[in-house]
Amino acid sequence: MNDNITTNANNPGVSIWQSVAILIDGNNIERSIHSEAGNKNAMLNFDILIPRLLDNRGLSRLVYFREGVYISTKLQERLHNYYHGSVRPCHKSADIPLSINAIQVADKVDTIIIMSGDSDYIELVRQLHSMGVRVEIAAVPSTTSSLLIEEADYFHEITKDDWFTLPTKKIQKKRSYKKSTNRK
Repeated sequence: MNDNITTNANNPGVSIWQSVAILIDGNNIERSIHSEAGNKNAMLNFDILIPRLLDNRGLSRLVYFREGVYISTKLQERLHNYYHGSVRPCHKSADIPLSINAIQVADKVDTIIIMSGDSDYIELVRQLHSMGVRVEIAAVPSTTSSLLIEEADYFHEITKDDWFTLPTKKIQKKRSYKKSTNRK
Protein backbone atom coordinates (compact mmCIF):
# COMPACT_ATOMS: atom_id res chain seq x y z
CA MET A 1 0.00 0.00 0.00
CA ASN A 2 1.26 3.49 -0.84
CA ASP A 3 2.35 5.44 2.25
CA ASN A 4 0.57 8.54 0.92
CA ILE A 5 -2.82 6.86 1.05
CA THR A 6 -4.54 7.13 4.40
CA THR A 7 -7.91 5.98 5.55
CA ASN A 8 -10.23 8.69 6.76
CA ALA A 9 -10.96 8.00 10.45
CA ASN A 10 -14.39 9.62 10.11
CA ASN A 11 -15.28 7.50 7.10
CA PRO A 12 -13.20 4.29 6.94
CA GLY A 13 -14.36 3.59 3.37
CA VAL A 14 -12.62 6.71 2.03
CA SER A 15 -8.91 6.81 1.22
CA ILE A 16 -7.14 10.14 0.94
CA TRP A 17 -4.09 10.77 -1.23
CA GLN A 18 -2.58 14.21 -1.66
CA SER A 19 0.83 15.42 -2.68
CA VAL A 20 2.01 18.56 -0.94
CA ALA A 21 4.67 21.16 -1.69
CA ILE A 22 5.86 23.29 1.22
CA LEU A 23 7.33 26.64 0.18
CA ILE A 24 8.94 28.64 2.97
CA ASP A 25 9.62 32.37 3.01
CA GLY A 26 12.56 31.92 5.38
CA ASN A 27 13.14 35.56 6.26
CA ASN A 28 9.45 36.16 7.00
CA ILE A 29 9.11 33.11 9.23
CA GLU A 30 12.42 33.76 10.99
CA ARG A 31 11.45 37.38 11.77
CA SER A 32 8.03 36.26 13.01
CA ILE A 33 9.48 33.61 15.30
CA HIS A 34 12.17 35.96 16.61
CA SER A 35 9.52 38.58 17.34
CA GLU A 36 7.16 36.15 19.04
CA ALA A 37 9.91 34.44 21.05
CA GLY A 38 11.71 37.68 21.84
CA ASN A 39 14.93 35.92 20.93
CA LYS A 40 16.97 35.90 17.71
CA ASN A 41 18.20 32.38 18.50
CA ALA A 42 14.72 30.86 18.05
CA MET A 43 14.54 28.44 15.12
CA LEU A 44 11.87 26.29 13.50
CA ASN A 45 11.78 22.69 14.67
CA PHE A 46 11.19 21.00 11.32
CA ASP A 47 10.96 17.55 12.94
CA ILE A 48 7.77 18.64 14.73
CA LEU A 49 6.35 21.14 12.25
CA ILE A 50 6.62 19.30 8.91
CA PRO A 51 4.79 16.10 9.99
CA ARG A 52 2.07 18.25 11.58
CA LEU A 53 1.63 20.29 8.38
CA LEU A 54 1.52 17.19 6.20
CA ASP A 55 -1.00 15.35 8.40
CA ASN A 56 -0.28 11.99 6.69
CA ARG A 57 -0.17 13.50 3.20
CA GLY A 58 2.82 12.95 0.92
CA LEU A 59 5.60 15.55 0.72
CA SER A 60 6.39 16.22 -2.92
CA ARG A 61 8.91 18.99 -2.31
CA LEU A 62 10.11 21.42 0.29
CA VAL A 63 11.90 24.64 -0.65
CA TYR A 64 13.26 27.17 1.83
CA PHE A 65 13.70 30.58 0.18
CA ARG A 66 16.13 32.82 2.02
CA GLU A 67 17.28 36.34 1.30
CA GLY A 68 20.89 37.11 2.02
CA VAL A 69 24.39 35.96 1.41
CA TYR A 70 24.81 33.70 4.42
CA ILE A 71 22.67 30.59 4.52
CA SER A 72 23.49 27.97 7.12
CA THR A 73 25.03 24.85 5.61
CA LYS A 74 23.58 22.89 8.53
CA LEU A 75 20.08 24.01 7.51
CA GLN A 76 20.75 23.09 3.88
CA GLU A 77 22.06 19.65 4.84
CA ARG A 78 19.22 18.96 7.28
CA LEU A 79 16.47 19.89 4.83
CA HIS A 80 18.12 17.85 2.09
CA ASN A 81 18.87 14.77 4.20
CA TYR A 82 15.55 14.59 6.07
CA TYR A 83 13.06 16.01 3.56
CA HIS A 84 14.87 16.00 0.19
CA GLY A 85 14.36 19.73 0.43
CA SER A 86 16.45 22.57 -0.83
CA VAL A 87 17.44 26.07 0.16
CA ARG A 88 17.29 28.76 -2.49
CA PRO A 89 19.10 32.03 -1.91
CA CYS A 90 17.21 35.10 -3.09
CA HIS A 91 18.69 38.36 -4.30
CA LYS A 92 16.18 40.48 -2.41
CA SER A 93 12.84 39.34 -1.08
CA ALA A 94 11.64 35.72 -1.38
CA ASP A 95 8.22 36.85 -2.68
CA ILE A 96 8.97 36.63 -6.40
CA PRO A 97 11.09 33.44 -6.45
CA LEU A 98 8.60 31.66 -4.16
CA SER A 99 5.67 32.78 -6.33
CA ILE A 100 7.36 31.62 -9.53
CA ASN A 101 8.15 28.25 -7.97
CA ALA A 102 4.57 27.89 -6.73
CA ILE A 103 3.18 28.47 -10.24
CA GLN A 104 5.73 26.00 -11.68
CA VAL A 105 4.75 23.19 -9.29
CA ALA A 106 1.01 23.91 -9.23
CA ASP A 107 0.21 21.23 -11.81
CA LYS A 108 2.38 18.66 -10.02
CA VAL A 109 0.81 18.78 -6.53
CA ASP A 110 -2.62 18.86 -4.94
CA THR A 111 -1.76 21.28 -2.14
CA ILE A 112 0.78 24.04 -1.67
CA ILE A 113 1.57 25.17 1.85
CA ILE A 114 3.06 28.66 1.90
CA MET A 115 4.94 29.27 5.11
CA SER A 116 4.61 33.04 5.49
CA GLY A 117 2.18 35.56 6.89
CA ASP A 118 2.99 38.20 4.29
CA SER A 119 0.00 39.80 2.55
CA ASP A 120 2.09 39.97 -0.64
CA TYR A 121 1.06 36.34 -1.25
CA ILE A 122 -2.69 37.08 -1.50
CA GLU A 123 -2.61 37.33 -5.31
CA LEU A 124 -0.55 34.14 -5.51
CA VAL A 125 -3.13 32.30 -3.40
CA ARG A 126 -5.89 33.52 -5.74
CA GLN A 127 -3.93 32.45 -8.81
CA LEU A 128 -3.23 29.00 -7.37
CA HIS A 129 -6.92 28.58 -6.53
CA SER A 130 -7.81 29.43 -10.15
CA MET A 131 -5.44 26.62 -11.17
CA GLY A 132 -7.29 24.15 -8.94
CA VAL A 133 -4.67 23.95 -6.20
CA ARG A 134 -5.53 23.83 -2.51
CA VAL A 135 -3.52 26.51 -0.68
CA GLU A 136 -2.71 26.44 3.00
CA ILE A 137 -0.83 29.06 4.99
CA ALA A 138 1.44 28.22 7.92
CA ALA A 139 2.58 31.19 9.99
CA VAL A 140 2.76 32.83 13.39
CA PRO A 141 -0.75 34.24 13.97
CA SER A 142 0.36 37.57 15.47
CA THR A 143 2.40 38.43 12.36
CA THR A 144 0.03 37.07 9.72
CA SER A 145 -2.21 39.14 7.47
CA SER A 146 -5.88 38.44 8.24
CA LEU A 147 -6.62 38.88 4.51
CA LEU A 148 -4.13 36.11 3.69
CA ILE A 149 -5.77 33.80 6.22
CA GLU A 150 -9.19 34.53 4.66
CA GLU A 151 -7.94 33.67 1.15
CA ALA A 152 -6.36 30.37 2.21
CA ASP A 153 -8.15 27.03 2.33
CA TYR A 154 -6.63 26.36 5.74
CA PHE A 155 -4.43 28.17 8.26
CA HIS A 156 -1.83 26.31 10.33
CA GLU A 157 -0.77 28.27 13.39
CA ILE A 158 2.95 28.12 14.09
CA THR A 159 3.28 28.27 17.86
CA LYS A 160 6.06 28.08 20.43
CA ASP A 161 5.74 24.28 20.25
CA ASP A 162 7.06 24.50 16.67
CA TRP A 163 10.37 26.19 17.49
CA PHE A 164 13.31 25.89 19.81
CA THR A 165 15.90 28.32 21.07
CA LEU A 166 19.59 27.74 20.58
CA PRO A 167 21.66 28.43 23.67
CA THR A 168 23.58 31.66 23.60
CA LYS A 169 27.29 31.22 23.30
CA LYS A 170 29.07 33.01 26.06
CA ILE A 171 32.04 34.96 24.89
CA GLN A 172 34.80 34.97 27.40
CA LYS A 173 36.79 38.11 27.56
CA LYS A 174 40.47 37.64 27.68
CA ARG A 175 41.85 38.96 30.87
CA SER A 176 44.85 41.08 30.52
CA TYR A 177 47.35 40.69 33.22
CA LYS A 178 49.64 43.57 33.84
CA LYS A 179 53.02 42.69 35.02
CA SER A 180 53.62 44.51 38.16
CA THR A 181 57.05 45.80 38.68
CA ASN A 182 57.93 46.68 42.17
CA ARG A 183 60.72 49.16 42.20
CA LYS A 184 62.33 49.89 45.39
